[in-house]
Amino acid sequence: MATTNDLKNGLVLKLDGDQLWTVVEFQHVKPGKGPAFVRTKLKHVLSGKVVDKTFNAGLKVETANVDKRGMQFSYKDGTDFVFMDTETYDQINVTPEVVGEAANYLLEGFEAVVAMYEGAPLYIELPASVELVIEYTEPGVQGDRSTGGSKPARLETGYEIGVPLFITTGEKVKVDTRTGDYLGRVNS
Repeated sequence: MATTNDLKNGLVLKLDGDQLWTVVEFQHVKPGKGPAFVRTKLKHVLSGKVVDKTFNAGLKVETANVDKRGMQFSYKDGTDFVFMDTETYDQINVTPEVVGEAANYLLEGFEAVVAMYEGAPLYIELPASVELVIEYTEPGVQGDRSTGGSKPARLETGYEIGVPLFITTGEKVKVDTRTGDYLGRVNS
């Protein structure tokens, strides 16, 4: 248990029964008239839904002990993704629903953070950007600007992104894992 005065970004709260919510942002407010309160923006851990919630200052809230571990993606077992704990070498299976959009950027040996609650994986955290090789893209035609100077390209994971016309097959590029946007070439 904690009070609303102990809230900080990233803290996971157990509200409305057993629903888990992550604190995205919070603000302590002391109006000139009336009691103080805490205005928060909470994100549902499983669905990703974001809501605004206001608490009275000093109110007790239940916190959830979410264990975040650095893990390495090993391989895909049927539909499940198998991750290995880099400290204990234990392996866990993570369902595609939990992996979500992160599946577009996962390669064998890739490091990620797996958030666990009571032994069950909740979600996967990736770095803000990853470096991947372009598996295939059409050659860019000089003077073709009808598409705004970009073309589709398939990454080595099979995910497709938009890249500038000068990018060729086999090049390594940096990709934003939050939006799927091309960020630039990687010089090796």
